[in-house]
Amino acid sequence: MKLGVLFSGGKDSCYASYLAKKNGYEIGCLISIISENKESYMFHTPFIEKVSLPAKEMGIPLIIVKTKGEKEHELVDLEDAIKLAIKDYKIEGVVTGAIESVYQATRVQNICNKLKIECFNPLWQKNSEEHWKDLLKNNFKVILVSAAADGLGEEWTRKVIDEKKLDELIRLSEKYKFHLAFEGGEAETFVINCPLFKHEVKI
Repeated sequence: MKLGVLFSGGKDSCYASYLAKKNGYEIGCLISIISENKESYMFHTPFIEKVSLPAKEMGIPLIIVKTKGEKEHELVDLEDAIKLAIKDYKIEGVVTGAIESVYQATRVQNICNKLKIECFNPLWQKNSEEHWKDLLKNNFKVILVSAAADGLGEEWTRKVIDEKKLDELIRLSEKYKFHLAFEGGEAETFVINCPLFKHEVKI
């Protein structure tokens, strides 16, 4: 089955891509939505303008659609992007990196139902600590590109999360009560290398 991945370049969409390929699916294209609204309910915004860099290293076609990011109306732009992927790349389903956001997952599922294609959420309800450890075990080099939670200062940005930094993240998330996978927007990530890339992305 040929799939399109809703792709931001962050840890979750990159790892969802990795799992899809590992499980024998063909990735026909990546689908990225660039939102003018930094507070978008649906879409990752920090560093999204760099999304072509990991796409190039993956060697997978990238569809970019811009949206004003208005709540609910931005879903029309997402639907248009998925329709374009169906038309140009013959995808039969969509992969997301959703972990806990019911808002995001249900809306993508509704669009897929409407377009009569499958929707895969391989990270859904995955334990956050386990997710991070799997990223490290599978040689994902992840940096933080924004930090917006108590306990996470600017010093965390542009740093690769290794085992030592993950231990510190776990400690801080327990102390300051932020979501370890950043599902509440506490931080945003960008993958600079992983098994899907030909070369490391230079930032």
